[in-house]
Amino acid sequence: MKDNILYKNYWSVKSILGIVFITLALFACSEDDFEGAPITVNAIYLQDVNSEVEDREVTFVRLGQLIRIEGSGFRGLKRVFINGYQTGFNPAYLSDNSFLIRVSPDTPTIEASDDVRNKITLANDSYETTIDFEIRSSAPSISSISHTMPNPGELITVYGSGLIEVTKVIFPGEVEVTEGITFDEEDGEFFTVTMPEGVAETGGSILIETANGDAASPAYFNFKQGVILNFDGMGEMAQFGNTITSDQLESAVIGEGNVSQGTYVPHRTADIAAFPAGSNRLSEVFTTGEENWRTQFTDFFPASTALEELAFQFDIYVPNEWESGYLQILLINNFNGGEWTGGTYNYVPWIVDGEREPFETDGWITVTVPFTDFYLFEDDDEEFTFEDVLTLRETADYANFGIFFNNTDVNLGNVTRGSSEVIFPAFETSVDVYTDNWRIVSLEVPTITDFPEEDLEN
Repeated sequence: MKDNILYKNYWSVKSILGIVFITLALFACSEDDFEGAPITVNAIYLQDVNSEVEDREVTFVRLGQLIRIEGSGFRGLKRVFINGYQTGFNPAYLSDNSFLIRVSPDTPTIEASDDVRNKITLANDSYETTIDFEIRSSAPSISSISHTMPNPGELITVYGSGLIEVTKVIFPGEVEVTEGITFDEEDGEFFTVTMPEGVAETGGSILIETANGDAASPAYFNFKQGVILNFDGMGEMAQFGNTITSDQLESAVIGEGNVSQGTYVPHRTADIAAFPAGSNRLSEVFTTGEENWRTQFTDFFPASTALEELAFQFDIYVPNEWESGYLQILLINNFNGGEWTGGTYNYVPWIVDGEREPFETDGWITVTVPFTDFYLFEDDDEEFTFEDVLTLRETADYANFGIFFNNTDVNLGNVTRGSSEVIFPAFETSVDVYTDNWRIVSLEVPTITDFPEEDLEN
């Protein structure tokens, strides 16, 4: 009797398992053999957790963005083409009426052929549907400007990404330029434009309009109110010790394209044939130290301003190859030269990607040094403000702001802020390095959105 019960239980379990396997097999076959139904698309939504509206119906999408497509007939979907580019999707996020898909960064945009550009095609084994839908490149952005205080009529180069088909440039003071703009058609990494007359000296951002949308630069363009020292009456030079004196400044017009603006400082003065290797503080130039940054600048940059939003800028011209020596920028005058710590920053433009690469310029260019690149303020774990800089200067014995030219060996780790055994030996140099227009500027970038009504709501 017991054997019969075991026998019956064995076949009961076996039957149940058989039914389960047959059901799964039939379901799998039905899915594999499903030829699909007609496909329709009713709406497309942008899924963006960083937006005020995380799920927004849209009429266009950018590369890299996640969208939700609503409609019907998506069960059995096999292929999706965006601008002719076959785009993968996860079936786990697909139902008959909705599915998620991310637009691949590799999707062609302006280079897509006319018959597939701005089109999305959905296909199963039996049906295919194509809808018109605008596909844009990633939003354009501006990373730097070759010269942020140029003379009117001079050409500047604006660098960034997505800078394709730039149609309008708006300078501070609402001065618009729509002609003479050239851009990098292949990669969209830069465009050029001529500095117009009438740009506001109160400065601000450059705004641009492109085929990919709008973008803005940091608010550091033509900010003349931020000048610390320009050697032409704005700010006052110190005249003590071994500093470069006013009679050693130069004023001949030099540079190609972007030329000098009045008087400027040569960091190797005319009476010095060459700088020897192995010495620091070979030349130095300072402000008097009597300037009051709190009085001069806090109307523009409150003391509570996050330090990461501010930078020191200067214009530089290097007509011959620079391969040895560096500029040490000092917030206060209590250094002996050669330090890689404290309220200093060392500008070594001839080290590129860990290699010695000669540096020179055709004309004057702008160098931007965020205040958080000064060694005293580089700690990412601390939240510094402009107050920290003001306090440093106000409590210093010598509050002179200035620049040394040093010509000693450079450890690569000091440049990269890491550890390295690579040393770049110094050698005698007769390089010409000129600077001008020392200034404090804002790094704040205006918010540009594809959906400006969000700004109105806020």
